[in-house]
Amino acid sequence: MPTKRPGPTLADSRRRSPARRRRRWVTVLLVLAVLGTAGWFGARFLIQSVVNPQCTIQAAGTTETFDPDQTANAALISALSVKRGLPPRAATIALTTAFQESKIRNLRYGDRDSLGLFQQRPSQGWGTAEQILDPVHATNAFYDALVKFKGYETADITTIAQQVQKSGFPEAYRDHEGQGRVLASTLTGHSPAGLTCRLDAVKSSASPQRVASDLVQQMGVSSARPGSGYLTVTARDTTTAWAVAQWAVARAEIYGATKVSIGDRAWLRSAGDEGWSRGVAGTTVTINLG
Repeated sequence: MPTKRPGPTLADSRRRSPARRRRRWVTVLLVLAVLGTAGWFGARFLIQSVVNPQCTIQAAGTTETFDPDQTANAALISALSVKRGLPPRAATIALTTAFQESKIRNLRYGDRDSLGLFQQRPSQGWGTAEQILDPVHATNAFYDALVKFKGYETADITTIAQQVQKSGFPEAYRDHEGQGRVLASTLTGHSPAGLTCRLDAVKSSASPQRVASDLVQQMGVSSARPGSGYLTVTARDTTTAWAVAQWAVARAEIYGATKVSIGDRAWLRSAGDEGWSRGVAGTTVTINLG
């Protein structure tokens, strides 16, 4: 019969326990490393999904960045100045004011009864709360007040903004004149290819008819021809064409635009920060959706 081998003694267990403990700690550390790496990539993904979407504007040697919501509102403010036939200076004043008052966001709150892009107050005659929260109404109300001041085209931006707004902090507008100038120059078409946006993938897209309708309401451009998933705009000149093209890029998050082209030049949503392609611009703008 085979001889039965004796089982491990207490001494044997004690001799092996340090090795076992080392192996156990190595295993634990490996698991923690894997979990840590997964957590880092997960956190990085979450951070990117929050902070990556942004729009960059370059004009006159200055670069500014804004999030898509700010840029879309800025495009509307600039577009209405084009529709009204106002000089870019008017858009600069309006955008400087909106940046100081709301960071160019359509806020539903503010000091006392202040609301909207310009923090206008129903009690001060700017309209009802519902009207003030309509960016088109609020912006037109601002321009209506601005054009009453003779010489606003050459007046000091901070001074004229204060005359319109009557703010409790009259010098605060001066801090944002740079942002106002860059936005106005680009979004009125005077700084071609000055705007590019890095956006997430399209989740839903507007109809070409809606974009065409907004172009009429905001910029007064009625030459848009909707097609299947796109619309084509014929502008009266290249400055207006660039205003339309950069308006479309600025509002690409709202409309789900994937490509905006002006002549041979194009902005592609999938290209991220690459900006506009090289080529010859023209007066025809095509906006692809979805």
